[in-house]
Amino acid sequence: MNDTVLVLSIVSAIVAGTPILFATLGEVLTERSGVMNLGVEGMMLIGGVTGFWAGVQTGNLWLALLAGGLAGAVLSGIHALLAISLRVNQIVSGLALVIVGGGLSAFWGSSGDSPLIQSFNGVRVDPLLPEALRDLPAVGPILFGHDPVVYLSWLIVAAAAYFLYRTNAGLSLRAVGEDPAAADAAGLSVAGIRYLFTLVGGFGAGVGGAYLALAVLGTWQTGMTAGAGWIAVALVILAGWRPWLALAASYVFGALRTLGFTLQIAGVEVPSDFLNMIPFVVTFLVVIVVSANPERARRVGAPASLGEPYAREAR
Repeated sequence: MNDTVLVLSIVSAIVAGTPILFATLGEVLTERSGVMNLGVEGMMLIGGVTGFWAGVQTGNLWLALLAGGLAGAVLSGIHALLAISLRVNQIVSGLALVIVGGGLSAFWGSSGDSPLIQSFNGVRVDPLLPEALRDLPAVGPILFGHDPVVYLSWLIVAAAAYFLYRTNAGLSLRAVGEDPAAADAAGLSVAGIRYLFTLVGGFGAGVGGAYLALAVLGTWQTGMTAGAGWIAVALVILAGWRPWLALAASYVFGALRTLGFTLQIAGVEVPSDFLNMIPFVVTFLVVIVVSANPERARRVGAPASLGEPYAREAR
């Protein structure tokens, strides 16, 4: 039973969706503060190359993920400086991060006497739970057959949902994203909160890129994200800026990205180029449907001040 197409497809979707989940969840928190960061793709790439390098150097999964997350946070800090302090156009700043992250990661990954692109993965990512649980029919591989990072992602989603809707700090974050002038008048530091959660979003994207390189692909490749960062940005809209829906949406798109594997198991032959474009076609449709009607976007949870710079003197 554990070798059926359905079970293997669900397991593959969870694994492939986990890097997207980290990036999507980070972007949810960033956009909840009112900052739009379209540089997720670049942050995932720089997090991936940094995490893979750290894995080669240390052989430690957690240090590698930490290094990838910090690299993503550093890159997002540039966006925070431009978007929050200098109040430049957030779309332009985010797109610049994609170019910078892609260029830096490609240069780092292919330079030196022993380039990362030719290096073996220095980290082993093994299932966390005992084999007896993993071998249970159906639920074994789906629920108990994953590595510790997958389970950590579930805990982070729960923590993020609790933080947003059950704590005063989460209320403050949502207030800054909805009405920064009112939040400022109430004594909240709008710039401080936006800086913090822009860095948190970058950290999540960096961890997602590192996990993609270390656990999903097992190697570093130039442009390895293949658009996963853009999918994460669209999934924020699809999830209505809610953590639990971000989890479900990430796994759905993980399933789309592994559709070729699923069809191969089922013995169905479909051109690989057609399969590769499906996640992006669905992403475009989601963005078009929501963006075509601003009121619809507002109803699904878009922060009212998303993408708008805030200046206290303009109050």
